[in-house]
Amino acid sequence: MTTLRSYVYGTWITPADEGRPVLDAVTGAEVARVSSKGVDFAGALSHGRGTGGPALRELTFHQRAALLKELGLKLRDHRRELYDLSARAGATLYDARFDVDGGIGVLLSYASKAKRELPNDRIYTEGAPEPLGKGGTFLGQHILSPLRGVAVQVNAFNFPVWGPLEKFAPAFIAGVPSLVKPATQTAYLTARLVELILETGLLPEGSLQLVCGGLGDLFDHLTEQDLVSFTGSASTAQQLRTHPAIARNSVRFNAEADSLNCSVLGPDAIPGTPEFDLYADQLVAEMTVKAGQKCTAIRRALVPAGLAGDVTEAVRDRLARITVGSPAEKSVRMGALASMEQREEVRRSVKALLAAGRLVFGDPEHADVTGADPGRGAFMSPLLIVADDSHRQEPHEVEAFGPVSTIMGYRDTADVIELAARGRGSLAGSIVTADPGFARDVVLGVAPWHGRLLVLDRGDAAESTGHGSPLPMLVHGGPGRAGGGEELGGIRGVLHHMQRTAIQASPRVLSEVTGRWVRGAERDTERGHPFRKSLAELRVGDTVAAGPRRVTLADIEHFAEFTGDTFYAHMDEEAARANPFFDGRVAHGYLIVSFAAGLFVQPDPGPVLANYGLENLRFLTPVSPGDELTVTLTCKQITPREDADYGEVRWDAEVVNSGGKPVATYDVLTLVAKTWPPAVQTG
Repeated sequence: MTTLRSYVYGTWITPADEGRPVLDAVTGAEVARVSSKGVDFAGALSHGRGTGGPALRELTFHQRAALLKELGLKLRDHRRELYDLSARAGATLYDARFDVDGGIGVLLSYASKAKRELPNDRIYTEGAPEPLGKGGTFLGQHILSPLRGVAVQVNAFNFPVWGPLEKFAPAFIAGVPSLVKPATQTAYLTARLVELILETGLLPEGSLQLVCGGLGDLFDHLTEQDLVSFTGSASTAQQLRTHPAIARNSVRFNAEADSLNCSVLGPDAIPGTPEFDLYADQLVAEMTVKAGQKCTAIRRALVPAGLAGDVTEAVRDRLARITVGSPAEKSVRMGALASMEQREEVRRSVKALLAAGRLVFGDPEHADVTGADPGRGAFMSPLLIVADDSHRQEPHEVEAFGPVSTIMGYRDTADVIELAARGRGSLAGSIVTADPGFARDVVLGVAPWHGRLLVLDRGDAAESTGHGSPLPMLVHGGPGRAGGGEELGGIRGVLHHMQRTAIQASPRVLSEVTGRWVRGAERDTERGHPFRKSLAELRVGDTVAAGPRRVTLADIEHFAEFTGDTFYAHMDEEAARANPFFDGRVAHGYLIVSFAAGLFVQPDPGPVLANYGLENLRFLTPVSPGDELTVTLTCKQITPREDADYGEVRWDAEVVNSGGKPVATYDVLTLVAKTWPPAVQTG
């Protein structure tokens, strides 16, 4: 037994009282005591704002990503310890991996996405500049900068590793410090996780704090710069959301709450089809993984009324092969619930559900247990219910947060859409069908009530991560009773921790603020050819202008023959004139781009290492034989790579004709050496 400590304002704090005992879910033995007595919550928030925030904001997105990646790799070395601790919460090895490996995977995923999708900068420039006047001298631009507060993260008991890490990762990438508050029942797991993180020494001081126990008066000290992210019951979310400080200061509040998730079986998925078996297997997995203690688990199994008996029999057969007991036993497929209190809560919910249905598998009061004393652990049998009337309110309003699911029959597509919507908002739903038309109708019908929808069939089953697996690149959240929040969601999760601000300014000022060249800002053509400059020498605004190059009919015909692109507008004068966009034969768009490259490229070996693409290419004015082309290439954005001796440079390219009209605009993307000649490596 140990008394859990909190880590706040740079030190470990031992509670000032004995705390609340937490029991092993399998043996009933005391694991730890938990209390936050003695924590100065105002001081913790102040430390995060004053120490953690400034240290994080000194780093760029890419530097934070590199730290997050290194942290994830180091945590991998401690997975076995976290697996073993998870067993005390009733988790099997599979359950523990789902939690621990999933959490580490979130860190690595966010590190990768940040490196690929965010600039190596401290602010994020969103979208293209908006012209606010006719002359191009007044522009608008949205930028996002880190909030100057603390991300308070209140977590649930069921995912003590994944839950904190999926909230911490996007906040850290955004440059906002985190204060983690785990659920008391599994706080010992989160506390050990935080200890392991801090022992790496990777994180700036103040960027991660931990409070084990109650939140005291913490919410009283929240400001408009702080955020709250909550996972738990809808009733608790409502209480927290209406806290006076949150309402008064418009504190950003993200909630992931109750969810009566459904899974729909298509009428085509009859017994003997792969989809029928996929449905039954998925339902059993969602009932038994983590003993059904997942916010994404299937609570409502919506099946064609004529197939309800077949589905019931198939699921019962599979459930009969599930062994319940101690996670230490290799044969055990489902462990205990997290606590005796949680088991009693599930039993109360089951009683309410049985008012609208009948139990066809399991016993709420008894479970056959392997390798443990059923009287001391929080064990429960999987429970399968069949609703006699799918339109009764109970299955659509009562969530039994455990190994419980209810089978409900539906008449037709309109009926199943109406039944799914009666959950009043869900985190996840799934449709199992080989009929794409049925899938489309149901997806479009139920999407407004769901944060995520999986369509499962024989084509994607081998790679599918399953109904209940949130992914860091996709939104995890849902409307209505699911909380109305959107955790994860890739870069969306990062931007949630930042303030979007519209900047109105001249091109010159906008370029200075964003670090990106904006059309209309000054160009510098006096410092030599920009392709001869390494990243150490190159500056935003460096420009080369080249041309003119006359386009001849022979050029067009040669390009057509060489490439095989003999589209009529390039080769047939009469047909081209009949086209509403052309006055006759015109040059290929890619011929224009090729000629432009020939004009601006500096051919000698130098710091430009490779061209790796074009973006935003638009052909604006047709080019006819005899037209002359001039190109202007301007350094638009410089993104050094933290882990390489080169970086990415984005160039603004504009090709105009002899009349000064733009014929093509696009961005050229190149890889450029940081120094040139390259630094000599010595042994």
